[in-house]
Order: sequence, then structure tokens, then C-alpha cells
Amino acid sequence: MSQRIKMSERQPDIRNKDFQQVNLGYTDEQALQEAKRCLQCKKPLCVTGCPVEINIPGFIKQIAEKNPNQAFKVLKEKNNLPAVCGRVCPQESQCEKHCILGIKQEPVAIGNLERYTADWAANNIKISEIKIEGSRCIRVAVIGSGPAGLTCAGDLAKLGYDVTVFESLHDSGGVLRYGIPEFRLPSNVLDREVDSLKALGIKFIFNYLIGRTKTVADLFNDGFKAIFVGTGAGLPTFPGIEGENFNNIYSANEFLVRINLMTAFKFPEFDTPIYKGKNVVVIGGGNTAMDSVRTAKRIGAESVKLVYRRTQEEMPARLEERHHALQEGVEFVELTAPVKFLADEKGFVKAVECIKMELTEPDASGRRKPVPIPNSNFIIETDLVILALGLHPNPILPSLTKGLETNAKGYLIINDNFMTTINGIFAGGDIAGGSTVIQAMGMGKQAAKNIHLYLSK
Repeated sequence: MSQRIKMSERQPDIRNKDFQQVNLGYTDEQALQEAKRCLQCKKPLCVTGCPVEINIPGFIKQIAEKNPNQAFKVLKEKNNLPAVCGRVCPQESQCEKHCILGIKQEPVAIGNLERYTADWAANNIKISEIKIEGSRCIRVAVIGSGPAGLTCAGDLAKLGYDVTVFESLHDSGGVLRYGIPEFRLPSNVLDREVDSLKALGIKFIFNYLIGRTKTVADLFNDGFKAIFVGTGAGLPTFPGIEGENFNNIYSANEFLVRINLMTAFKFPEFDTPIYKGKNVVVIGGGNTAMDSVRTAKRIGAESVKLVYRRTQEEMPARLEERHHALQEGVEFVELTAPVKFLADEKGFVKAVECIKMELTEPDASGRRKPVPIPNSNFIIETDLVILALGLHPNPILPSLTKGLETNAKGYLIINDNFMTTINGIFAGGDIAGGSTVIQAMGMGKQAAKNIHLYLSK
């Protein structure tokens, strides 16, 4: 069996100065070689690791038989956003983790093949109407156009429902557009995925904040028979330490929204300013932290440090993103936590006081807890700090909707059928406990099935 085909990448010292894609995709020949590595298992465990239930051996078989058109059709049966998933889905911890070939060799590059298929379709297939099971003339509202909302809307439209997506921002995609940089997920790729959903008859209404512009009660009164809530997690987490409100300390959410959604990296060509910083410190260890350090480097920082309280091995960020960040000149400051921010006389951050950490022995769950080392404090000079410490569920809609209950962490309470505490309102994605793009998509897909069952009664 041949070795896994590595996807070509742009050189680090070139790509870290622009927002073009890092990975260049497979050629036809590379995709063919990689597809032929698939064992076509009779009981494909890879499918069990896919939250959106893609027929993985099915689409790969079509690539191996030089039929990418049919491969795309197989993908789209289950996945409304294949070009997105092929770029940002953590396949290594899901489908590829269960690949039988991966027991003795490297697993099949399922994600790379998914991206190849979606990109081939973008270059060779015109977006057109997809056959649906007949219109039921039943209206369903989807609140939020992130990965959960787009997936739910697409599956319901394929079943013949009249779907309208309400989005509070001026464009679609949610976290896919404002949270993931262009060099990982180009906006034109996302635009095409959304256009394919519009071809199903889905209507999008922007600049429309449900809860304020209209309530969910108004939606029911307007004739919508069911509602899906996918409003995501947009409330940033702060460390709760001295000085966190100094100038030039951004939440990663604000920093990436300004860059990705509002094109601040092209100021003054676009009218959204952002402080770029020379010596940048990013605090956190997830994918958002990696997006932040790599973005800071691209907008001109001379030095970018990632401060994380555990080691690189414990970072929740994808291995590929960590690898790319290091290649691009980011310095990882491991086993370190901030304790205080320092500012100049005008209130602008000038340094972070940190303390060294050490890991305890593993607890019952196997997790090693970081604890501070006494008297190990030290200073990192900085003129821009980005806090990438996670996000809380968006609280706006639950706070404005009587009877829509949340748990202690602010997530919407849903039952096994994805219905909330209000009859006819379903939820999925970050607002209901999903933590990744593909998990949100999986929840949107399951919610769509349950909405269909609910409305069929």
C-alpha cells in the first residue's frame, strides 16, 4: 500500500504575509492515488466517526474510478457544506481516527479528498436546482446562518419545506465567516456553499435580530410551523485578572470579526480600523488561538507569542494548525499563565505579568491539571494582547424569550429530539453545547430529522 499523499502547501515565509490559502489542494492525479488507498471496508468504521453521516467509502470509490462528478453527488446527499468540511473539519479525531488502514499505516486522507471533490465541483458544475421530495408548503424558520443553521436549512429544503434563514449580521456563515480566517476558509468558497443552498429555494434575511426585530412568537404568528435556533456562541471569556480592560487588549472574537468579516487588514481601503501591534501576545491553546496568532503575524507583527498554561501536547488546537503556526514564526510559551496586565500612563497595555506552571499527576479522567510554581513570575513586553479563552453561548435570544430555558452554563436545554423547552422550537450547535463546526453541523442535521418528524405528525 502506498504512502498517504501529502497536500502541497505554500512556503511559510511567503504565506505568513498574506491571506491566501495555505494548503493548495490535490491535483487530479494526487486525488486518484489517495483514493486508491481506501480499503473499501464492508463495515466502514470511518462513517461512524462522521457527525453528518457521509458515505465515505462511496464518494472515495467514485474518485478512484475517475468519476468526481458522482463523488460530489454522494457527498451532497449528506453534507451541505463539503468544501467547508474539507478545510476545517478535524478529520484526524473523527472519520480518519477510525480508518482501518490507520492501524498499521497513515489513514486515508478523507478530508483532503472531500476538499478535492468539492473544489472539482466548483470548477466543473454549475449550481442548479437539486431535486427535492415535493413541496409541502410548510414554513420553517432558521435563526442563525452558522454551520448548524445552514445544515438544518439545507436538509429541510431537500425535504420540501419552505425555509427562511434569519441572520443578525449582514452576511451569512456565522463563525465560518467571522471566526475562521481567509487563509483557512476563503469567503468565496463559503459563498458558493451558501449559493447552493439558495438554489434549493432557501431564503436569507440579513440584519434581522430575532428577539428584537421580531420575537419567536411573531414568527409563529407569521405562519412558521417550527423554528430552529442556531445562534452560536458569541460571548467571549475573559480571565478575570487585573488590567484586562486596558486599551489594545482584544477578545479573539472581536479581533477576528474585525479582520475576517469587516476586512480590517485592508484599512483604510475598508473603513474598519484595528491596532496591529509589533509585539503580540495571544493567550489560549485552541483553534481560535491559532487563528489569532497566525492572523496577527499576517497583519505585520514583528513578534507573536502564544501563551498557554499547559504544554503543546495538551493543546486542543488541531495538530496541523499548531504545525503551521510554528512554521510561520509564532513562538509558543508553554506552561505559562497570565496573572496581571500592565499599562503605560495612557492606559495602553505594555506588558503581561506571567507565572510558570507545572502539571500534576493525571486525575481520574486522565487529565493533568496545571498549577502555578511559586515565585516564578516574569514579564513579557507587549503592545497588543488577544484573549482566546473560549466563548459562552449567545444569551440574547434566550434572555428575550419567555419559556426558552438554559442550563447553568447558558446552553439551551434540548431533549433527545433536539426540541427546546418551547414546543416547536428546536436548537443545535454552540447554543446547545456543540463545540466544533462539524459537531454543529451534525446537530443541525439531527434537528432537521426531528423537525420533519414533528411536522409530519
